[in-house]
Amino acid sequence: MKTATVPEPRTAAALAARRRKTETALQRVHEAITCLRREKAQISVAAVARRADVSRTFLYDNPEARTAIASAMAEAGERRSRTLAEQDDEREATWRERALNAEDALKAAHAEILTQRTRIGELLGEMRDLQAEWTEEAIQRITTENTTLKQRVRQLTADNRTLDERLKAARSNLRFQDRRLADLEARVADPGSAT
Repeated sequence: MKTATVPEPRTAAALAARRRKTETALQRVHEAITCLRREKAQISVAAVARRADVSRTFLYDNPEARTAIASAMAEAGERRSRTLAEQDDEREATWRERALNAEDALKAAHAEILTQRTRIGELLGEMRDLQAEWTEEAIQRITTENTTLKQRVRQLTADNRTLDERLKAARSNLRFQDRRLADLEARVADPGSAT
């Protein structure tokens, strides 16, 4: 059977002093949080540590201090996240609209290019079929029309390329906004990792 050892008086006094020091520090932490809330200042581990005159290590190691800061940050974060979420929703709607517009323009350009290529093919076929019967003037007119159509196809191809680049940029911006929204949601969900 083991017997419990009684701590020496010095050890007991040191433990009691440490407890008192911890309780005093916790009281300062709660007062600092209250003061920061009243001032509507941002609540963070660093701000509470400065205001309460305690170390960050104390705030991370002490469960009561850590819980108090986390709940205060969560409360402040909810207000902030509502505002940020509204702003992000507006930005996301704008980028989505741009991306959809770029996609529509790209589809229209593809359709126009296909139509022009079909028309060029028809004209080239007509030229080959009737070349023997046509006069020099008719051949010149069709050649001019063919050149015009080729220029139009080149222009549409360039427009298509531009629209495709815009669509890629819009999609990239939308992915960036989605990642930013996910980061903001992560900060709101886990406010302790933001500091």
